[in-house]
Amino acid sequence: MALTGSVETTVEIKSTADKFYNLWKTQVYHLPTISSDHIQNIDLHEGEWHDDGAVKLWSYTLDGKELTVKEKVTFDEENKVITFYILEGDLVKDFKLFTARIKVIPNEDGNGGVVKWTVDYEKISSDIGAPDSYMTMAEKLTKDVDAHLLNN
Repeated sequence: MALTGSVETTVEIKSTADKFYNLWKTQVYHLPTISSDHIQNIDLHEGEWHDDGAVKLWSYTLDGKELTVKEKVTFDEENKVITFYILEGDLVKDFKLFTARIKVIPNEDGNGGVVKWTVDYEKISSDIGAPDSYMTMAEKLTKDVDAHLLNN
């Protein structure tokens, strides 16, 4: 079984791609309110929320377990891509490398779009499974953020 891999999921959104991307870039601290069943807290450790290289500590629940992760984020404004590089936390117990990317693709008419999540990983052993639970959580977060943007 390969130790490295990549998993993807795609979710359609009805809110505009710009609003969706901007919430994740500049207002990610709202996620504990928007999707409290998954995200309990996000603390800024270095930089500003919207800065390339900002470091944040997330407290979240996955498969009934309370977990934490520290990540460093980069933004590609032109392509509406946000990349999260995992630095510390519960993920590093199972993965040597874990990088998550959100790419927000607008529909041609400007209404709605698609959010593509990609996770590249390297497991510490072949006994560890692919991070499929994280993709399920990414889908839920996407739907929660989309509903929040449509209602506000």
